[in-house]
Amino acid sequence: MKHPFFPTIIGGIISFIIFTFDYFQFSLIEKFLMFAFFVILSLVILLIDDKDQTKSQKKVYSIIRVLHFPAALLSLASLMTSKTWEVGNSAISGALSLAWLLFTFLLALYGLVLILEKKRKIEEIAIGAGLIYFFIGGIWYTFYQFQVTFLQVDPSVSALSSVHFHFSSAIVPIFIGMLGRIMVKKSWYSWLVVIDIIGPILIAVGIVLSKPLEIIGVSIFACNIVIYSTYLLLKIKNSTKKNSGNSFLILSSLAFYSIIVLSIYYPVAKRYFSVTIMDMVPIYGSLHAFGFVLFGLIGWILMTNYLNKGVN
Repeated sequence: MKHPFFPTIIGGIISFIIFTFDYFQFSLIEKFLMFAFFVILSLVILLIDDKDQTKSQKKVYSIIRVLHFPAALLSLASLMTSKTWEVGNSAISGALSLAWLLFTFLLALYGLVLILEKKRKIEEIAIGAGLIYFFIGGIWYTFYQFQVTFLQVDPSVSALSSVHFHFSSAIVPIFIGMLGRIMVKKSWYSWLVVIDIIGPILIAVGIVLSKPLEIIGVSIFACNIVIYSTYLLLKIKNSTKKNSGNSFLILSSLAFYSIIVLSIYYPVAKRYFSVTIMDMVPIYGSLHAFGFVLFGLIGWILMTNYLNKGVN
C-alpha cells in the first residue's frame, strides 16, 4: 500500500529542485506558489480525509485526490512556459493554469458541502471557509498567468494575492477549525472563527485598494494567530496524551512567534544594520511557509491520526 505521505515527498523533491536550480528562473513568490501547489495542498488533502465524511464529501474528495498532482504539474508547466521557456504567449500559460483553477474549485466545492452538511459545528465552517479561500488563490494565479489586469491590479500583485490565499487565508481558518475539533468550546472561539474568515478578505481588499485597510486586516489576523498559537501551546503543555504531532505543532507556533519578533526588531535592524525589507522577505516567507504552515499541517495530520486510533 502506498504511504500516505508519498505524494508530499514527491512534491517536496520537485519543490527542492525548483528552489535550488536557476534553470527555472522563477521569482521567490513563484517558488513559494509551487511549494504550495505540490507540498502544502497534498498535506491539506490528507488532513481533510475525515473518517466522518458524508457520501457527498467522499464523492468530491475522491476527485480531488485524483486531480491534485496532474493539476500541480500543469501549473508548473504553465509557469515554465512563461518564465523558463519564454514562449511569450500568455494565452498558453494561462490555459495551462486553468487546471489549478479547476482543482481549487473542487476544494471550494468540498468546503461548501462541509459547511452545508455540518453547519451546526462552527469548527467545520472554519475548515470549509479555508478550503473555499484556496479557490480565490487559484483565481488570482490564473489572472497572473493570463497577465490580466483585474480591478487595476498589476499582474505581479496578482501573484502576491495568490500566495496570500494559498498560505495565510486558507491555512489559518483550517488550523482554527482543527483546534476547535479537539478543544472544549470557549465563548471566544466563535469570534476567533468569524475574524479568521473576515480577516483575509480585508487583507485582500487592502492589497488591491487601501493600504490602511490592509494593515488593519493583517493586525487582527495576526492577533488571532497569536491567540490560536498560545492556546494550542498551553493545551499541549497541559495534555497528558503525548504524540508525535505535538512536536510539529509546537514548532509551528514557535515559527509564528519568530515572525512577530523579527517584525518588531526590523525597524532597529533597518536603522543600524542597513537591512531592507527585501532582505527580510525570504526570512519571513521561509518561517511562514516551512515553519508555521508546513509544520502545522504535519502536526495536525499526526494529531488526527493519533486521535482516530482511539488512544485515551
